[in-house]
Amino acid sequence: MDTQVSPELHLNHFRALKVLGKGATGTVFLVHHLFSDPSATSPFALKVVEKSPHLDAKVDTDRRARWELSLLRRLNNSPSPFLPTLLGSFETNDLIGWAIPFCPGGDLNVLRYNQSDHIFSPTVIRFYIAEIICALEKLHALGIVYRDLKPENILIQQSGHLTLTDFDLSRTLIKSTRPLDVVYEPEPTKQKSSKKTKNARVAPVSKRKLSLTSNGERANSFVGTEEYISPEVVRGDGHEFAVDWWALGVLAFEMLYGTTPFRGKNKKDTFRRIVMMQPEFIGRQSTLTDLIGKLLEKEPTRRLGYRRGACEIKEHPFFHGLRWDLLTELSRPPFLPSRELPELKGNKSVDIREYFEKLRMPPLSLDSPVREECLNNVSLTEF
Repeated sequence: MDTQVSPELHLNHFRALKVLGKGATGTVFLVHHLFSDPSATSPFALKVVEKSPHLDAKVDTDRRARWELSLLRRLNNSPSPFLPTLLGSFETNDLIGWAIPFCPGGDLNVLRYNQSDHIFSPTVIRFYIAEIICALEKLHALGIVYRDLKPENILIQQSGHLTLTDFDLSRTLIKSTRPLDVVYEPEPTKQKSSKKTKNARVAPVSKRKLSLTSNGERANSFVGTEEYISPEVVRGDGHEFAVDWWALGVLAFEMLYGTTPFRGKNKKDTFRRIVMMQPEFIGRQSTLTDLIGKLLEKEPTRRLGYRRGACEIKEHPFFHGLRWDLLTELSRPPFLPSRELPELKGNKSVDIREYFEKLRMPPLSLDSPVREECLNNVSLTEF
């Protein structure tokens, strides 16, 4: 799908066809350009982040959005077939947004669930894991630790090859020249909430060595999805690129068995298992289970990929015979998305400004006349 968009975008020039997804900091819309693509033959994804009116939250929300946008600009200067291309961006008084190519195949989690037994074969796992390794290799070469590898952040392009997405938790690591002995301070929280959030955020208090990120954020920041968090992060040891290789091991395990290796009854139990327990491999052992075991090494300095990065992992027997330099040319994707997009048919659309205005509105009370009218007009047969 050849999508050409001007680097300077204007919100009024888009028509949003649907909401593709909503994350911790922004919402992604499927949109098309009203002037250059009036028939919506080449839609693209537009991530929009609302600037917070509250000072404490504003600092974090705006910082993460601007960081992700700056990273996408850097990736444009050093492109990879497995990382997104920034098509353009815009900013208004209350919104920040940027466009990237639309991936019609959805994410890896949905693709796995669509399989009859909800798992992938070793051949399919090899294909996707190899491309993820190349994506992480590119990020690490730029000094960027991803920190949020999970199936929901791996999208399938029209070509069938994958791309990583969502870089707001990633950071540029700065190697420290000497050990730092500090007491970790908690990160500012956006708001108190009893609800379970997808990205666990805590800050352990201890005195250990750590790496710094380019914006001064300590690399002990406890971010990511809890089942994918590495032992060193749980312990509060600080972390470097090896956290991404740990997450790769968790991902490969989930692709093979349909569940993550350390899932517990609750968050505390999951973290205990991550630090204390070894992964359990069911059935016959193989080069794939050997690879996963080496990636899920508790001690990061002994983890596969720690010493020589992606090169070390590429040499593992599981990838024997793979032409790494010709992945997109010689490797046929195991799944190709349909070119028929139902979203492009019809006149349904989403008003982006109105969407965010509704998010700011307080929920209707139970005795609201509007709510009563809505309830009176609903038939039970509609459910």
